[in-house]
This record gives sequence, structure tokens and C-alpha cells, in this order.
Amino acid sequence: MQDLLKDFLNWLSSPTIFFTLACIGWVLLMKYYRKWTNPKFMIPVFIFSVIALVWSLMDPNFFIQASKPDNIPIWIMAYATGYFVWLSFRRAAINDALDEEGKPNLEKQESNQKVYTWPDLVYSELICMVLFLAFLFAWAVIFQAPLEEPANTGVTPNPAKAPWYFLGLQEMLVYFDPWMAGVVMPVMIIVGLVALPYYDDNPKGNGYYTVKDRFSAIWVFGFGFIVLWIALIFLGTFFRGPSWNTYGPFEYWDKHKVLVMNNINLSELFWVKLLHTKLPTNPFVREFLGIGLTLGYMVAIPPILSKTFLKNYYQRLGFTRYNIVVILGLVMLSLPIKMYLRWFINLKYIVALPEYVFNI
Repeated sequence: MQDLLKDFLNWLSSPTIFFTLACIGWVLLMKYYRKWTNPKFMIPVFIFSVIALVWSLMDPNFFIQASKPDNIPIWIMAYATGYFVWLSFRRAAINDALDEEGKPNLEKQESNQKVYTWPDLVYSELICMVLFLAFLFAWAVIFQAPLEEPANTGVTPNPAKAPWYFLGLQEMLVYFDPWMAGVVMPVMIIVGLVALPYYDDNPKGNGYYTVKDRFSAIWVFGFGFIVLWIALIFLGTFFRGPSWNTYGPFEYWDKHKVLVMNNINLSELFWVKLLHTKLPTNPFVREFLGIGLTLGYMVAIPPILSKTFLKNYYQRLGFTRYNIVVILGLVMLSLPIKMYLRWFINLKYIVALPEYVFNI
């Protein structure tokens, strides 16, 4: 029975299923946030997760990966992220219910409990800083730093993984060209977050927790942070092994495991597979389909949405801010789109122009 359960969990950990479940889970969390945030629901879920973790640690293959000194912070991050997501959604659920009843929200009810930044807040922060510093000292003594031998050009670590906070980017390298995954998309993420106060002028949700008043903004930001960042870090840490192959949590990481990867560009799929002809010598003729689809995705979709589903959003933001927001959103959605194209049809690049070092 345990072997069947482990095989089932190994099957669930494949990137396709794992990522799909993460997307579905986020949709359900947003839709039923008033139900799952109830402590009567979450306390049993938390207890079950701890029991499941303890049971999993009894498996030798799971224990090897889960107990690595540089992987333990991932477990802390997972539970800490889960707690703070639950706490914020719990307060949002209470505030939304109070608003529907015509009562003041929790933040207004607690306004008489406010204190001055100095000295109350500063003293509290100082105490927390000292305690956390002591925690880091204890951590450094108990867990040895995962340092390896000096770099050797003749021996390459397998798997060669980035620090855990960059594993989301490393997972993106599977689906995008390095300049896209390592430069363009991170820069757009940073610029988009920096510009957030300038294109998001909705006053609702400032100073209090809510989902009802900022549903779209919370949905998009949470999807980007939890699904496209935290989930990919977890995937890269525990499910990506030697040669960046996928391994289940109860599988042995076999360095000799070889998988055949027959990835194909869209131009090859169109000209060779569909039309049964050779690739054109002119690179722009060869890639006309991918270029057209990319331009249509980035140029045609924003005005179409402004006339249909996002009409009110366009009228509120105006031309410039609307296009910035929608283009950033389309870039974010390009990651799951490219992931599914790779999984289902082994698509490597939509546009492959190695002559100009331009691949998408």
C-alpha cells in the first residue's frame, strides 16, 4: 500500500502535473478563500501536512534530499509562506464579510491600538534582529555549509544548481533562451514591480486586507509569486535531479538516467513536419509563422481585450498605463504557455533566429 502511494506521489511530481495542480490550486484558493481560511479547516490541514512530512522522511530517498543543509530553508520557506498567505487571506475574508454587513473592518477596529514608531516599533525590531542573529549563529553551528571542493574544469557537478532563490529562473531556462530567461524576464519583473504604484491607482485595499475590492490585482500578483516563483523553486529543489531530469520525491537520483529529448522549433514543425519540405534559407521567411504569432500575441491581444473583457479597465487606466499592464501580464503568461508547449508537443522555440542571437 505504501509503495502504491509513493508511486502515485512520484507521478504527481512530474512538472506537467505538478504545475497544473499548482495553477488549479491557486484558482480554488481565490474562489473559496472564505472557506479554506477558516481555522477549523486549516488546522487539520496543517496537522496532516506535518504527519505526511514525518512519514515521508522515513523513506531513505526522500530523506537524502529533504535533509540537505541547503534544502532545509526551503521547508521553512514553504511553511512560512503558507502561514502568511493564510493569515492575509483570513483577515481579508473577515474584512469582506464585515464590509457586506456594513461594519468597520479589522484595521479600523484596531486603530485605537496604534503606537508610535519610536520607540515602540524600533525596539521591537531591534529585539527581533538580535534573536534572529542568534538563530543564524545556532544554524551555522548545527548545519555545515554545503561547500564543495575547489572548482575543477574537468569535473562538472551534476546536478549543477543555482542558489535556491534563483531556481525559479533556472527552471525557466528549460523553456526559454538564456537571454530571455536570465535577462529580459527578470528585468521586466523588477521594472513592473517598481512601476506598480504609478499604473495601479485603485485606492481600494490601501491600509486593510481585502480580496473582494482587489480581486484581479491579488489574483495576478499571487499567481506570479506563488505559482510562477515559489512553486518553481520547490520544483527545482526537490524534483530536478542529475542532468536536470525529473525525479519523484521517493525516487533515487540516478546520475546515469538518460531521457531522449526530441525538441523541435516551430519552423521545423511547420515546414518539415507539416509541409514536408526543406527549411527556407532566408531566416525571416523560415520563421514567419513564429514572428507572426509573437507579434499577434503582443500587439493584437491588448487592443482586442480593451474592446471586450477589459473595456472598463482600459477606460479607467487610459491608453499608456493599460498597455503597460497588459503587456507585462502577457509576458508573465508566456511562461506557462511555453511550458505547456514544451510538455505537449516538445516545442523548443517559437521564433529561432540564431543568426541574430534571437530565440523565443
